[in-house]
Amino acid sequence: MARPGTKWTRSVAALATALLVASLVGCSTGGEGATVPVAEATTPAVTTTGESAPAPVSPSAVTPSSAKPSPAKTSKAPAKSTVPVHAAGAHTVTIVNATQQTLWVAATQQKEHPIAKTRWTLAPGESTSVKLPTGWGGRIWARAGCRTDGSGRNVCLSGYCADSEKCVQPDPAPTTLAEFALDAWGGMDFYDVSMVDGSNLPMWINIFHTVTKDPVSAEGCSQQGCAKPVDCPAAMRVTTGGSTVACKNPCTAFNTDETCCRGAWAGREKCVPSKWKVDYTQVFKKAEPYAYSYAFDDSATMSCKGACDYRVTFGLSPSA
Repeated sequence: MARPGTKWTRSVAALATALLVASLVGCSTGGEGATVPVAEATTPAVTTTGESAPAPVSPSAVTPSSAKPSPAKTSKAPAKSTVPVHAAGAHTVTIVNATQQTLWVAATQQKEHPIAKTRWTLAPGESTSVKLPTGWGGRIWARAGCRTDGSGRNVCLSGYCADSEKCVQPDPAPTTLAEFALDAWGGMDFYDVSMVDGSNLPMWINIFHTVTKDPVSAEGCSQQGCAKPVDCPAAMRVTTGGSTVACKNPCTAFNTDETCCRGAWAGREKCVPSKWKVDYTQVFKKAEPYAYSYAFDDSATMSCKGACDYRVTFGLSPSA
């Protein structure tokens, strides 16, 4: 991979092909990925007014992920009222803030499949829904620790945007991503939580209105485990004011051929983290076993068949 954040530069068709076998037996669960993330930022969240997109702040500020970051506070569990109502010809994604800080949520805008709104501000415990058209593919993520600066712009500690004010693409700094390829192949969607770019918030995804069994419970648990705080090594931490606000991926943190899967380590067959001197991808895998922890962990991509709707929850499992 050219850089750790480019997993989704491959085409939807390639993704569908890679998932063909798994999709035939229903939802493939996985273990890697854009993460589920970390404990929430220890820096108090400051609510801003309006929805102007935060300007990028320090090079890779993101949410908590220290060895014992203050627990990513979650409201006990997602509200029961957050199950989306299916709309014909579209997919409803309900976004839930189960943390104790205000989040500035954003979604990818696609020229071919545009959506009416791409930014939302959610206070703790709040949720919102967005209708995604047939064929939409992109990412949903959240900025945290935002405030309004002297010029009236929003600036955030983590999850900021590659295109600043428009905020329709995430910056490849440590950011937990919900990734979707809707109606990609054979009536199926493909989706995942990704920590390939590192992690700034805990996250999980549930599915509704489908013939596929959801591999993740409403509380963010799978057979492999639940969403827990990231125990981030000191060399991978992003800190602000003495607090850890995110966890970098190994390539960004160490910049070696090994951790960046380049040179002698390039390619799917040679990029094997278990053969590294230290398998730093386990930092993310242990926190969220069903999420992507590095670019080639395709077992983390899940599939959904039927008129699937989704719920993306930011927060830790209540038992974490």
